[in-house]
Amino acid sequence: MENPDHVLIVDDDAEIRSLLGDYLRRNGLRATAVADGKAMWALLETERIDLVVLDLMLPGDDGLTLCRNLRARSELPVIMLTARGEETDRIVGLEMGADDYVPKPFSPRELLARIKGVLRRARSLPRNLQPEEARRLRFAGWVLDTAARNLLSPAGVVVALSGAEFRLLRVFLGHPNRVLNRDQLLDLEPKEPTLIKTVRGEGYVLASEVERED
Repeated sequence: MENPDHVLIVDDDAEIRSLLGDYLRRNGLRATAVADGKAMWALLETERIDLVVLDLMLPGDDGLTLCRNLRARSELPVIMLTARGEETDRIVGLEMGADDYVPKPFSPRELLARIKGVLRRARSLPRNLQPEEARRLRFAGWVLDTAARNLLSPAGVVVALSGAEFRLLRVFLGHPNRVLNRDQLLDLEPKEPTLIKTVRGEGYVLASEVERED
């Protein structure tokens, strides 16, 4: 039997940690809950974690800071969880590399569905498709800065990418003109859908040349 996915819950509310942890375990996941970033880092050093549910308002480093620092070290999926529902918080969280954002109060069932969705998308990028690293990747007038995790449009506008979007785009750019079988794709520009083409019965392909810059 395969080991269940291990979800790390980081929330300073003891009741939420207990209720959410119990709910996830009842639904086939392994769940560990901690109260702050210090405990999060300690656990990440010793445990295999598949996804982090990260509260925005935490003692010490807040969720945005933790998400940014975590994303600088790994591609571990992150779902932001917060009582603050302002659009600015959601956008900043996604810009920091979060894969999804769930405002409180929330339904545990909805959060479970989102966790499964993020894990499914993360697994859709097999390790043997991870591209060779380069600082900048240029394609069709766009530039992806892999260090800053920024996408620059031909007009010079910086486009914010979620963690899932960044990983998916990086894989495509690492394998231009190669058919990849993916369920969900990043549509870079609705007015130019030909950048990503469908190969019937096989998958999808990025139809653009890519220039690598260190």
